[in-house]
Amino acid sequence: MYVINLIYTASLERIDDALEAHRAFLAEQFEAGVFVAAGPKVPRDGGIILAVRIEREKLDAILATDPFAVQMLARYEVTEFKTTRLAPGLNLPMPA
Repeated sequence: MYVINLIYTASLERIDDALEAHRAFLAEQFEAGVFVAAGPKVPRDGGIILAVRIEREKLDAILATDPFAVQMLARYEVTEFKTTRLAPGLNLPMPA
C-alpha cells in the first residue's frame, strides 16, 4: 500500500483551474482499483491518496499522468508500507 502526499507548488487559482481534470484522473484510478481513498489536506496545501496492489514503477508512471504533474502544479512524496492490520469493518485490499 502507498500513501501519496501531494504538495501544491502553484497558487490555489491554478490548482482550481486544473481540478476538474485532476478529479477525472482520480476517477479513472479508482475505477481501475489502484486508488482506494483520496482527498484534500487541511489546510488546503495539497492532498492525500491511498494506492494498493501496484508496483512502484507502475504507480510512478500513473502519477506522471496526473494533470497536476503534467502542468507542474504539485510534487509527490510516495511512502510504501505493508498493511498488516485493519480496524474491524474496514475493507481495504491486503497484499498477497
